[in-house]
This record gives sequence, C-alpha cells and structure tokens, in this order.
Amino acid sequence: MGAVITVTAADGHTFSAYRAGRPDAARAVVVVQEIFGITPYIRAVCDFLASQGYQAIAPALFDRVRRDTVLPYDNAGVQEGLKLRAEGSEENALKDIVAAAGCLTTEKTGIIGFCWGGKLAWEAACHTKTFAAAVAWYGGGIAETRNQIPNCPVQLHFGADDALIPADDVEAIRAAHADIEIFTYEGADHGFGCTDRASYNEAAATLAMQRSLSFFEHWL
Repeated sequence: MGAVITVTAADGHTFSAYRAGRPDAARAVVVVQEIFGITPYIRAVCDFLASQGYQAIAPALFDRVRRDTVLPYDNAGVQEGLKLRAEGSEENALKDIVAAAGCLTTEKTGIIGFCWGGKLAWEAACHTKTFAAAVAWYGGGIAETRNQIPNCPVQLHFGADDALIPADDVEAIRAAHADIEIFTYEGADHGFGCTDRASYNEAAATLAMQRSLSFFEHWL
C-alpha cells in the first residue's frame, strides 16, 4: 500500500499524489490518471508496479481546478471529468507530472498513462526531457498531434473495438512513427485495462501490462 503525499510544482502550485514502492527501488514510473481522478484503480496500478520493484507516483491533476476529485465510472463521471479537464490546461498538467517525477529517486524515470493520461504521457514524452520511456494506453487525441517527435522511446496500446479512437487514427500514428511500438487488442474497447469499468478485458489488460513492463525493463 502507498501513501498520499504533497508535491509542489515549479510555479508554486501544491497538489496531492499517491506514491507507492520502496524509495530505493531500482526503477521508477509516473502513473497518469484517467479523467476520473486518482481512483482506486489508479492507486491499484501504483501498488502493482510497487510489487514489481518500482517506485510509482500518480499526481492528482484535477487539484488545480478542484481538489480531491474522484469521479464514478459512468456517464455523469465522464461529463464531469471532461468539464474539469477543460477548466485546466495541458501545460499545467505537464508541470505537475514533471514535479511528480522529481519525487522519484532513480536516474531514469518512465511514464505510463491511461485514457486522458495516455495523451498526457505522449505529450510529456514530446514536450519534456524528463522521461526515459513513455507508455500510453488508449490515449485519445494522440493522432491529432502525431507529427510531434518524442524525446524518448514510446509504446502505445489501443483497443481494436474502441469507438473513441478509430482504427484510422491508429494507422495514422503508425504511418507517422514507424519506430514506435503500437499494439492493438481484438475485442478490446476503450478503457479495457481498468478493472472497475464495464469495458475491462482481462486478457488484453494482462498482455498490455506484460508488454509495458518489458518495455520499461529495457529502457529504465
């Protein structure tokens, strides 16, 4: 089990973050939330990574707009999450992600994000030099910024049945980045990795996590 800590970003904003794992663990990863906040699922991802020998930290990115926000996995939660995301900014979210990475003690740090967090992991790879490896699960909007050049190796995961991220978007990313590992999972919808969502797909989630860990083991 981890603990909630307070982190200060470069502009002085303070926010909470869930941190798990031994402080002397050999590898370290920032875990970036979905639009539902630091949910029990996101904490569970941190705890799982800690069990695999990682330091893990998940910054509460909604704290700039409304502190301690955790939303339900339903349509109302989606709409509220989209509203809160719109009230913030990607620039500030990246500030908080970088600040969270600064709490970790390894020479190299990775980043893994889910849904909105997947897009932010991609943006962090492209707009900062903080990370040695980046993994994004079903990051909506990556196709729109696919011509950016990441500063570290990137691995992407998508559900083949994800109506929010159509196959054409995935293929557009492939065409722009032949060097990026991109995996799609048959029968998997948006959010297939989250155990608390109706779209959870155990087989796809297990394989995607195995691939994510192998990727981090290689680059971190």
